[in-house]
Amino acid sequence: MAKTRMAKRRRKKWLRNGIVFTSLCLCVVVGYLAYSVFSVKGALEKSEVQLQREDNKSELREIPVSYSDDPFSILLLGVEDYATNKETGRADTQIVVTFNPKENDVTLVTIPRDTRVHIDNAGEYTGIHKINAAMTYGVINKYGAEKLQLETTEKLLNIPIDAFVTVNFDGFRDVVNALGGIDIDIKHPFWEDDIYTKKRIDFEAGEAHLTGEEALAFVRMRKRDVNGIYSRDERQRQFISATVNQAKSAGTVFKVGELTKIFGKNVKTSLSISDIFAIQSQYLRMDALKVNTTELKGQNMLVNGVSYFVADQTELQNLSNELRSNLNLDTEEPFQTNASFGAYN
Repeated sequence: MAKTRMAKRRRKKWLRNGIVFTSLCLCVVVGYLAYSVFSVKGALEKSEVQLQREDNKSELREIPVSYSDDPFSILLLGVEDYATNKETGRADTQIVVTFNPKENDVTLVTIPRDTRVHIDNAGEYTGIHKINAAMTYGVINKYGAEKLQLETTEKLLNIPIDAFVTVNFDGFRDVVNALGGIDIDIKHPFWEDDIYTKKRIDFEAGEAHLTGEEALAFVRMRKRDVNGIYSRDERQRQFISATVNQAKSAGTVFKVGELTKIFGKNVKTSLSISDIFAIQSQYLRMDALKVNTTELKGQNMLVNGVSYFVADQTELQNLSNELRSNLNLDTEEPFQTNASFGAYN
């Protein structure tokens, strides 16, 4: 009997200790999540940029979108601002991303920085320019850098763009490093300088794990001969796909504190904290998430001595219809664009 009572006491003690341990674990997790939420909230308050759009929606939409339920689009902007001490900059990288929750589908479209378009609402500079100049003119005439870049891209593709995320070079590097680097299948060898150390980085063909500095050099290269067969646009799409895969990894949630330090200083967005959590909940947890990549097709052309990327009109219309279909929009509407297709328009 004595042994039985002792065994029962040991089981009760073990059970109590187990409950205490489990409770402590739950407290740590809940505390961490609470800290994460408040950290993200504080960081996003510094990062959030209001687009000052009526009813907080694109003019090309009848009603605002729900990031939890509706198809939507985001403009990702990589901004080169180190030459101006982060005062202003041009969109070095532009990628339009459409999300379709019913299809578990994400489509990435790279917009060449030299695309020839007509930029509206640029004050005295209104007219034909390279698309990446829109941010600069938006600052000069106080229209809003991100707003003018977003609206110019909307008009190019004839689709509503619901939000933007802007990352400068430091933010790009820091996000990749915070995620532990990314895995990339390098298709052709090349080299590029590290903008921070000025040292040469050699990229060999094959699978590679890139740090933030290396990833930045990987997506920036455009002046080597290999860019003709392994374009920067293709490498940028590779990078985004790899980053999505890395962000879906189980350990990412525990890096939120490190990631939030990057916001405010190097990242701007029109998304609210509730928008971001809705997107994360809807898409980053999808095991069957399909990430498709495509590009704006056209050719490089000299117009009045200036080098532009001139979109192919038929290909642009086809791309617009594809994106409108992804967003569940009418594809029978007349096609409109601000693209300039030749020397005199």
